[in-house]
Amino acid sequence: MSQLKERAQKLGLHAIVSDWDHYVRQDWLEGLVTAEEKERGRRSLETRFREAKLGQFKSMTDFSWDWPERIDREQVEELFKLEFLKDKSNVILIGTNGLGKTMIAQNLANTALLRGVKTKFIKTSEMLNELVECDGSLARRKCLHKYCSIPLLVLDEVGYLGYDTRFADLLYEVVSGRYEKNSTIVTTNKSFSEWKEIFPHAACAVTLVDRLMHRAESVLIEGESFRAKEAEERITAKTKARQQTRKKQTSERVAAVQK
Repeated sequence: MSQLKERAQKLGLHAIVSDWDHYVRQDWLEGLVTAEEKERGRRSLETRFREAKLGQFKSMTDFSWDWPERIDREQVEELFKLEFLKDKSNVILIGTNGLGKTMIAQNLANTALLRGVKTKFIKTSEMLNELVECDGSLARRKCLHKYCSIPLLVLDEVGYLGYDTRFADLLYEVVSGRYEKNSTIVTTNKSFSEWKEIFPHAACAVTLVDRLMHRAESVLIEGESFRAKEAEERITAKTKARQQTRKKQTSERVAAVQK
């Protein structure tokens, strides 16, 4: 079978494939197949991005590598090769608030989407609430299957809230269902030794951490909040602008009096 015929068959152009000897002689055929491939690729990419729900985020070109007191830039940049997806391993981004964990996770997810990998980005609390609110065991199994089967799941902000045993068990089911089958990216403000504070009464906490960490790439980011730094810079800039405005107004009033 010719390569062009294989492409047409893959696109589901059954009428053309069934009468291939006739259509293969048409000058427009290859252009049609190429145009259909491009259009389906575009629609597929749009669908993946819409379903991923990444939200607004800055590109890694805007990441301030010099701000954190500790970050392994080479390690982070290596992650963008997406080798962890081939290995079905996880990525854990650990650090206090405002250091760019979510930004890195969103950019990794974006890179995966552009390479054709179906991805879902969601706050951990939102996912767990969705699972808890499922009406009946069948609905919950379907919801669990959705989160377990997606090739790349990004769980943002694990540890920002405390979870009771019910939530811990559901998170355990997601992590266990994905274990060595699909990759998960997690952002957390807690070291794994502190996860007992997140799940204070959950018997599954140790096993959950064990399965999440097995063959995972852990990225530790330390330092002061970059968002706090930006907020302080904005306040300083506004204060300076107001001072300059007042100075200009005073000068104008003095000039008016002197006239």
